[in-house]
Amino acid sequence: MARFTTSDGLDLYFEDEGTSEGRAAPILCLAGLTRNSGDFNFMLPFLAGHRVIRMDYRGRGQSDYAKDHTTYTIAQEAADAIALLDHLEVARVTILGTSRGGLIAMLLAATHPDRVAGAILNDIGPEIDPGGLDRIMDYLGKRPPYADYAAAAAALRAAYVTTFPDVPELRWRLQAQLMWRETPQGLDLRYDPHLRDAMLDQAAAGPVPDLWPLFDAAAAKPLTVIRGANSDLLSATSLSAMQARAPTMRAVTVPNRAHVPFLDEAPSLAAIHAHLQEFPE
Repeated sequence: MARFTTSDGLDLYFEDEGTSEGRAAPILCLAGLTRNSGDFNFMLPFLAGHRVIRMDYRGRGQSDYAKDHTTYTIAQEAADAIALLDHLEVARVTILGTSRGGLIAMLLAATHPDRVAGAILNDIGPEIDPGGLDRIMDYLGKRPPYADYAAAAAALRAAYVTTFPDVPELRWRLQAQLMWRETPQGLDLRYDPHLRDAMLDQAAAGPVPDLWPLFDAAAAKPLTVIRGANSDLLSATSLSAMQARAPTMRAVTVPNRAHVPFLDEAPSLAAIHAHLQEFPE
């Protein structure tokens, strides 16, 4: 198990695998709000020839939980990502950011442009659909109501049958194992439930700041955006606005996926490979 210590004393888990061929920048994979490095397991076999770095944010996965939930912020998680790169003595990375990970990628492009070779954003942009955010807040910080992984898989299949119509129940079981841990009392979270308190505190502090300047910083670099065709967080209208603002941005819509694509779909992999081949460093 690989770990490093943050400036405020938390041990964070990370994985560092593979070797980049030629002068290709390593890939830093950043997961969604409640998720962890395991979310990239399905994509990893397709990235042979690349060094792939994955981290669990503070309070998620195998990383330490913070004593102060107010440190669960995008700004702090971006600082932790830079600390990891410093720990590994990595100068520049291509960031593959899913959802919240994409927001961190945009922030890093604005605040540490010398460390960012480019970005691939998975179903996220500078405009976040309120309906999708409401859906996330509905489950955030709440223990899942399932006795075991089999029950969770069946429930996920039923819940997402219209937005992820071609995903079999076995795949949902694998996803459930990444999202939740099994206990004698049933499934439980793989993240600190106080993440909900952090999100509520941030919402109470005022409106979400304008994220377009962060997008502009990311768009100044090689940029690819992957969107699930059924996404309730990144709308087709928002994606069109992003393309109008950044004409050189590569945009791919993945059919039969909502928030978020798994990234091992053929269109997702084609977009990722095209980005890495065209912009290796």
